[in-house]
Amino acid sequence: MKKRPILAAILMGIGCLAGASAQTQPEWTRVEEETIRHFQALLRLDTSSPPGNESRAADYLEQVLESEGIPVRTFVLEPGRANLVARLKGNGRKRPLLVMAHTDVVTVDATKWAFPPFGGARDGGYVYGRGSLDDKDNLAASLMVMLMLKRQNVPLDRDVIFLAEAGEEGGSNVGINFMVDRHARTVELTARGTSGHASVPLESNPIAHLSAAVAAVAGWQAPIQPNEITTSYFRRLADISPSDQAARYRAVLAPDSKEAATAFTYFLKNEPNHASLLHTSISPTIVGGGYRVNVIPSEAKATLDVRMVPDEDPARFLDVIRKVVNDPAVEVSYGPRVDRPRTTVGAKLDSEAFKAIESAVASRYETMTIPTMSTGGTDMAQLRAKGIQCFGIAPATDIEDEARGFGAHSDQERILETELHRFVRFNWDIVSYLARARN
Repeated sequence: MKKRPILAAILMGIGCLAGASAQTQPEWTRVEEETIRHFQALLRLDTSSPPGNESRAADYLEQVLESEGIPVRTFVLEPGRANLVARLKGNGRKRPLLVMAHTDVVTVDATKWAFPPFGGARDGGYVYGRGSLDDKDNLAASLMVMLMLKRQNVPLDRDVIFLAEAGEEGGSNVGINFMVDRHARTVELTARGTSGHASVPLESNPIAHLSAAVAAVAGWQAPIQPNEITTSYFRRLADISPSDQAARYRAVLAPDSKEAATAFTYFLKNEPNHASLLHTSISPTIVGGGYRVNVIPSEAKATLDVRMVPDEDPARFLDVIRKVVNDPAVEVSYGPRVDRPRTTVGAKLDSEAFKAIESAVASRYETMTIPTMSTGGTDMAQLRAKGIQCFGIAPATDIEDEARGFGAHSDQERILETELHRFVRFNWDIVSYLARARN
């Protein structure tokens, strides 16, 4: 599941980063050497979920942090799946800042990797390995920020808390749910009929009914539902795009117009990532049924990966899918997968925290910030459900990498070393500014 590293805080009285560069900067050459060392060590720990084994990463982080005198606690719901919390105390003038990343990674098919998936190989300026983009780059960056704040004895107006959480890749009960509270979104289509000998075709054949249901749902499109984040994203993107592209980006912000429908159709074929930002998406991912070629099964099931826009009503949406399927032989229900709670609390783009991030983007990346809503799931949902403002950030990647199979969850997942180091500096700029004590 694609992550975004999380900066979460209840923030008041934060300005931009003007003047932050005047503060004492770390010795970046030494920081980079140490970053690579910790990054490779984390990549070499197999924390594939399932089964998880996130305690391997938690134990490593605990050893590093405690050796620097940073207090650490671990919280475990299931054996081997520890969550780690480290805290640097501030003077309490401002409310705490939480920096969060997850320790688990998705599973691998090692036969498809050119480099060992848990080897942390360095080649051609890249570091390869499962988790290099999701999410051990952020573990390493968060770890380095904590170490730098401690070593430089930075006076803090607020506590800085580092949470290395387990179970983000589909098992949130052992991670963020356990840490925040204790919640479940896949849709299952289950077709049932009469079993029998395959030499006698049956009208009730569950495979046939399920196939029609999957085709109906896959061919249906949920309505366009822009929100504050996606509206800002497409408006800002339009401002820096050629005129034909800009017209499409602006058109979808009037969702009921003919122009919006035309633009959305274009996105589906040519820019599917943009189409996914605009509506609740559905992808059939698992189909199962039958056990012998000459037996008509009595049941067949399909699983749909549903990514809801934040203000989607889950109960209403399920009713809509039932109407799309329109087959009494097919049951439509939510699956058992642990998922994020629904919340209408979004990131505030007029907040001082967001302005601080914008300033850091301008400083480190020399470009403008275009806020986006991730189509992947993140554990910010559980925090937002508690009223906490959250912002996801990530390192820069080659624009062609994902399409070429080098992105997160791919068989050749990798990150540019230079971008890992720049991301550490970017994190440092934001966290040190937001938390540093002011006279």
